[in-house]
Amino acid sequence: MRRLKILRRWFGRRFGFSRLVCLALLIGIATLRIADFAPIEELRVRTFDFYQRFDPRVKTLRPVTIVDIDEPSLKKLGQWPWPRTHMADMVINLANLGALAIAFDVVFSEPDRLNPDVAANSMRYLDEMTRTKLRELPSNDQVLADSIRRARVVLGETGLPSAVSDIDKDLPFTGFASLGEKGSSEPHIYEFAGLLRNVPPLEKVAAGRGLLTIVPERDGIIRRVPMILLAQGHTMPSLSMEMLRVISGTSTILAKYDLNGIKSIGVKGLDIPTDKNGQFWVHFARQDPSIYVSAASVLDNTVPVDKIRGKLVLIGTSAATLNDLKTTPVAAAMPGVEVHAQVLEAALTRAVLAQPNYATGVELLGAFILGLLVIIFAPNLGPITLVGVGAMFATVLIGASLYFYREQRLLVDFTYPLLSTTAIYLTLIFFSFVREQAQRRQIRSAFGQYISPALVEQLAQSPEKLKLGGEEREMTIMFSDVRGFTSISESYKHDPQGLTALMNRFLTPLTDAILARKGTIDKYMGDAIMAFWNAPLDDNAHQVNACNAALDMLEKIDVLNKEREIEAQNGGHVYIPINVGVGLNTGVCVVGNMGSNLRFDYSVLGDSVNLASRLEGQSKEYGFPIIAGSKTALAAKDKFAILELDFIMVKGKKEPEVIYAIAGREDVALSARFQTLRNLTIEMLACYRSRDWDGALVSIERGRRTDVGGQLSYLYKLYEARILDYQTNPPPEDWNGAFALLTK
Repeated sequence: MRRLKILRRWFGRRFGFSRLVCLALLIGIATLRIADFAPIEELRVRTFDFYQRFDPRVKTLRPVTIVDIDEPSLKKLGQWPWPRTHMADMVINLANLGALAIAFDVVFSEPDRLNPDVAANSMRYLDEMTRTKLRELPSNDQVLADSIRRARVVLGETGLPSAVSDIDKDLPFTGFASLGEKGSSEPHIYEFAGLLRNVPPLEKVAAGRGLLTIVPERDGIIRRVPMILLAQGHTMPSLSMEMLRVISGTSTILAKYDLNGIKSIGVKGLDIPTDKNGQFWVHFARQDPSIYVSAASVLDNTVPVDKIRGKLVLIGTSAATLNDLKTTPVAAAMPGVEVHAQVLEAALTRAVLAQPNYATGVELLGAFILGLLVIIFAPNLGPITLVGVGAMFATVLIGASLYFYREQRLLVDFTYPLLSTTAIYLTLIFFSFVREQAQRRQIRSAFGQYISPALVEQLAQSPEKLKLGGEEREMTIMFSDVRGFTSISESYKHDPQGLTALMNRFLTPLTDAILARKGTIDKYMGDAIMAFWNAPLDDNAHQVNACNAALDMLEKIDVLNKEREIEAQNGGHVYIPINVGVGLNTGVCVVGNMGSNLRFDYSVLGDSVNLASRLEGQSKEYGFPIIAGSKTALAAKDKFAILELDFIMVKGKKEPEVIYAIAGREDVALSARFQTLRNLTIEMLACYRSRDWDGALVSIERGRRTDVGGQLSYLYKLYEARILDYQTNPPPEDWNGAFALLTK
C-alpha cells in the first residue's frame, strides 16, 4: 500500500493527477466500446441513420417486383387469408410471365379453411353425393403445391419465442458451410426457440425456405437484417438470402469467418458482407412505389409483362390492416416486404454497406491516439488554441467517416473517438476548474488575513498575478511599533487576558488602516506590524498609499487613546497612552513564497526592508512618528507635508540615505506655520552640512520660537547635541554631512 502511494505521488508530480484520471477514463471508455455499451451503440447507429437519410441508395436497376396484397385487392377479393387457389393462380400467372423466382412474405402454417373436404364436413344441407364429390376434389393446399412445383418458389417461415411442436426433420432444410478461421468467441446469431413452418405439402415441393422474420433493433428501427438465423436448433437463411441461393442454382449457403466472427454470407457468384453476427447492413433507398403491382392485377392477368419478366417477385402486403409496417432510417412506415426487396436490390446491384470487423479496431486506435494527444498537450494549450485544435480534430473525424461512407460504402464510426476525446477534454477542464477553485481558496486563505477583501477577490480571480517562488519588484515597506510597550505590558502583569485584549484592540484598527490603503500584512511581531505595498497585486501609487496608511494609523491610535483615557478615568486605573512609530521605505525587493517545504509565507526580503526597519527605530530619536526614506518621501511630496530630517549612514549599508518626516497631509503642507518650520529646518541643515555651527544654532533658536507646539523639539535637541560635539571634535575633512547610526 505504501509503495502504491509513493508511485501515485511520483506519477502525480511528474504527470499530474488529472492526466492519470483521464488515462483511466480513456481505458474505461474503450472497454465500454469493446462491450458495445447500449448508449454508445445507439449513438453510432443513429449517426449511420443520418448518413442514409443524407445520402440514400440511388437505384440504378430494379431487379425486384412486389406483388402487393393491397387495400384494393382486399376490397375486390375479400378479407385475408384468401383461398389457396387464388395463391396458386397467382404463382401460375407469375411463372407464365417469366418471373425469375417467387417468394412468399406470408406463412401458410395451417390447412386452407376453404379446402373442399372442410366444406363437405361443415355444410349442413348437402346431399351425400355432393359431399362425396367434394371430398374427392384435390385440396386447395395441393392445388397451391402443384403450382409451386412448376415454378421456383421460396416459402416464408417465421421464428417464434417458444416451440409449439417438434419439427418434422424429413422436410427439407437448406445446407450451410463455413470457411475461414474462427475466433475464440461465437457470433451472436439471432436465435428463436420455435419455428413456424408451412403445411407439409407446400414445404416438400418448394425450391427454398427462409425466415421472413425481421428483428428491429432496440429502438424499433430496422437497420440490419440477419442473413442467417437459428430457429428451434436449426440454422436457417433469411427469406432474401434463400431467394438468392435459389436463383444461383446452388444447394448450400457459405458463411465466411475471420477471427472477429462472420465476415460475409454468400452463394455462388455473390458474396454479401455482414457484421460479425451475420447481419447485413441494408443500404436503404427511399420508398419506391414503381416496384409494386397489385395482387388483383396479377390474378386478372392485367399486370404489365415487363414488371414480372426476369424479376425476383415478392408476394406481401402494404395494407395497414395487416400490420406489416416497419420503421427504417429513411421511412417511418415501410412495408416489411419492401425491406426484403431492399435487401435483394442492394445485394444484387452491389450497392451494399459494410461495417468491416476491423472497424472497431480502427475506432479504438483513433480514440486512443487522440485521447493521448489531448492528455499530453491540452493542459499546456490556451483555450482558444485548444478549441481550434479540437474543432480541427472533430472535422477530420467527421470528414473521414463521411468519406468512407460516400466513397467506399464503409460504416466507420466517428462518434466514439469524438465522445472519448470530448469526455477526456471535459475531465481536464473539470480538474482545471477544481484546481483553479482550490487555488482561489488557497489564495483567499493565504491572503485573507493580510490584504483587503477586494484585493483578495481580485487576486483569486486572477491568480496569474501572483508569481509564486519570488520576484523582484519595487515596493514600499512599512514597519510600525508601539513606543514604550514594555511599560504598558508591566501594568498588565496580573492581567494577561487584558493585555491580549489590548493588543487586539490596537492591532485591529492599525491592520484595517493598512488593508484599506491596499497594503499587505507581512507579519505581526508582538506589538509590531510589518506590511508592504505593490505586491502581490500591482499598485502604481504604492508610496502614496503607504503614507496615507501611516497617517490613518496615527489617527486611529488617537481615537483609541481618547477611549482608553475615558475608560481609565471611569475605572480609576492608570492611563498610559499608546504611541506608534512608523518607518517607510521604497526600493527593489524580492517578494514571494518563502520558507521550507513544510511551512512557507508570502514575504519580502531586501536592503530596502532593512532600512524601513531602521527608520522605524529612529522615529523616537527624531521626535516624528513617521519617518520615510527618500524614494518614498519624494514620490509623495506633492500630497503630504514632507520635512527633511537628516542624511544618515545605516549600519551595514555603504550608501547614506536622506530621511524625511511625514508630518501630515496636503492641508498641513500648505499651512503657513509648516512652511515656515520647513524653511527654517532647511536653513539649519544647510548650515550644519557646511560646518557653519553658529549659523545652525541660530536657525535652531529661531525654529524653537516658531515651533509653538514643540513638534521639532526632539530634532532640535538632537542637532544641538551633535553641533556642540563637533565644535569640540570637528568631523574629518572629507565629511559629507552624513551621520552614522551606531545601532540598528
